[in-house]
Amino acid sequence: MFNTRRDILFMVLGGFFVTNAVVGELIGGKLIQIGPFTMSIGIIPWPIVFLATDIINEYYGKKGVRRLSLLTAGLITYTFIILLAGMSVHASRISPVKDEQFHAVFGQSMWIIVGSITAFLTSQLVDVLIFWLIRSRTGKKMIWLRSTGSTAISQLIDTFVVTGIAFWLPGKLTFGDYINTAFTGYSAKLIIAIALTPLIYIGHAIIHSYLGKEQSAQIVEETAKEQ
Repeated sequence: MFNTRRDILFMVLGGFFVTNAVVGELIGGKLIQIGPFTMSIGIIPWPIVFLATDIINEYYGKKGVRRLSLLTAGLITYTFIILLAGMSVHASRISPVKDEQFHAVFGQSMWIIVGSITAFLTSQLVDVLIFWLIRSRTGKKMIWLRSTGSTAISQLIDTFVVTGIAFWLPGKLTFGDYINTAFTGYSAKLIIAIALTPLIYIGHAIIHSYLGKEQSAQIVEETAKEQ
């Protein structure tokens, strides 16, 4: 099924992409306090999603990111359906997890999933657009700029949309708390994204080693020409 190293690479990157996106949905209902700031625990996996997006952009282009984004949105929707089915079935009398506990955790995830599907697809389209806009101006140079620049803008959209739908619209947060939570969550994601910048170069180095430097460079150039 996977005949080339490039196919295997896409499978691995896609696996990290999808897994972190789905996990982000499931744990995102927990809010944490860091100093005076409140944010969703979902800030842990989401930077990995955007990091994977940048690498996929580089080697598989707009089509690769869009196809994977649509697949991920479909799998998030599937997760939503499974959770909905799980909440409709009553817990056993001897179950260590009671219905109230299950609903408290995964019921909140319902709103997060609705918000995230909307925010995810929108932010991914923006990420691809900004990435290739910067790539067209800078060429092969300044990998950090197109990766961090596209992530900074797409995460801004993602964070404010998903926090608004998941927490403000259902009345979990006041408007003031929504702005504070979204802004601090975005700031944290941005700091993490900047801190992860070296991983972009490490990722490229690993891929160069795996595919072979010449083949890796050729794929990047061919991908750029197709955009």
